[in-house]
Amino acid sequence: MWPLSMVQAWMRTASAGVAMAIDVQSVINLRILGLAGLRASPEGEGWRMIHEKQPAFMAAGIAWQNAILAGDDWSAQAEAATRPLARKARSNHRRLMRR
Repeated sequence: MWPLSMVQAWMRTASAGVAMAIDVQSVINLRILGLAGLRASPEGEGWRMIHEKQPAFMAAGIAWQNAILAGDDWSAQAEAATRPLARKARSNHRRLMRR
C-alpha cells in the first residue's frame, strides 16, 4: 500500500495537469474560431500564438532544473515544470474570453 502523502501528491499533480489541459484546450478552440473568422480575435493573435511558446517552455525547463537541483521530490518537480505553462494557458484563456 502506498503512503497517503504519496497519493495526495499524485492527486495534486494530476489535478493541476487536468486543469492546465482544460485551459489549453479552451485556448486552442478560441484561437481556431478566431482564425476562422467565427469569433472576434485580437489583432496579432496568430503571431502571438507562435511566439509565446518558446519563452513559456524555457521558463518551464528552468523551473524544472531548479527543482531538481534543489533536491525536490518528483511531485514538486512536476509542479515546478508545469506551473509556468499553466500560468500562461490560464492568462491566455482569460484574455481570449474577454473578447
